Amino acid sequence: MNLKKASQTYQKIDEQSFVEPEDTHTIVLTMLKELIRSIDLFEANIDLKEGDQQIKSKHFSRALTIIYALQSSLDFEKGGEIARGLFQLYEYCRQQLLKDMKNGRIEKTNNAKLSLIEITEAWEEIGQTHAG
Repeated sequence: MNLKKASQTYQKIDEQSFVEPEDTHTIVLTMLKELIRSIDLFEANIDLKEGDQQIKSKHFSRALTIIYALQSSLDFEKGGEIARGLFQLYEYCRQQLLKDMKNGRIEKTNNAKLSLIEITEAWEEIGQTHAG
């Protein structure tokens, strides 16, 4: 199998296995859960001796990408204070990730993660209210 054909096969499998969420609520909820998961894996691998540096770097980058996507998706005109508050929370989380990566140890990322967990739980409740 040549490289081009292998690439096309992989892309086809990847497209078939990805189920796109139907609504923005589900997309945001998925992003929040993935952000928390990436922060967990980043934290678990922060130690230079004990941690897996490749996993740490991958999930550090992934967390920053998700934060950027969440910040970019906010509608400040419609969302008002809530959108501004979420932006500030995401920015706080981003800053703590950067500090902990620079220092090579977890100091404040966990506090940011706890806030994200609260937001995620509230987001899940909103979804249940609208679904029921």
